[in-house]
Amino acid sequence: MSIDLTQRLKDRVAIITGGASGIGFATAKRFAAEGAFVVIADVDTATGEAAAAEVGGAFRLVDVADEAKVNALFDGVAEEFGRIDIAFNNAGISPADDDSIETTELPAWDRVQDVNLKSVYLCSRAALRHMVPAGRGSIINTASFVALLGSATSQISYTASKGGVLAMSRELGVQFARQGVRVNALCPGPVNTPLLQELFAKDPERAQRRLVHVPMGRFAEPAELAAAVAFLASDDSSFITASAFVVDGGITNAYVTPL
Repeated sequence: MSIDLTQRLKDRVAIITGGASGIGFATAKRFAAEGAFVVIADVDTATGEAAAAEVGGAFRLVDVADEAKVNALFDGVAEEFGRIDIAFNNAGISPADDDSIETTELPAWDRVQDVNLKSVYLCSRAALRHMVPAGRGSIINTASFVALLGSATSQISYTASKGGVLAMSRELGVQFARQGVRVNALCPGPVNTPLLQELFAKDPERAQRRLVHVPMGRFAEPAELAAAVAFLASDDSSFITASAFVVDGGITNAYVTPL
């Protein structure tokens, strides 16, 4: 019997926050290739509209830290398209002024928490409002490998926010398991995205300090993370919920790194 993976997400409606670039855009392309209709939600109208056009989906402008705008996004998509099957809550930031706890000031801390953690709370709640009555749905929240171990190159608010995403995803996965909704946390290792490139271009030494700990000897490509998200969104992962789904090239399990 042949299995057509291009139909694995056929007719499902997916919302991807931060879907205009990086892991979000790679996932939008993967979802569309597997048959889903993708709604890209982002703060960048130009890139968001271009990304949506490329995948044959729709674009919605949203500030993920704004409760009213998040509710309008999810309620509007459900009303327009009749369902929400997948929520990939992926939007996040990693600004330069989020560094060591000794130098990171409260405004930087608050901004990162708003975008990286509060947004996942708001988006998960808005998605559950539609998934629970339907008795089905998959929520994937982007955490990080730094939710599982301490980072050698500190970004204190980022790390704390991703730890919160992981803990919240576990709890939601447990709470809603018998209501047909699965919730998982994606924990990527360092990924070759514009965000990482910009950060490490300013500090090549920091890039090498990260890279040396990855047993595979390279950063992940966005498409590799997209494949993992598509798996978690699909029925192939029907018995997986409340998990920390690690895609990190082995970094969280490496005591020593191969030369």
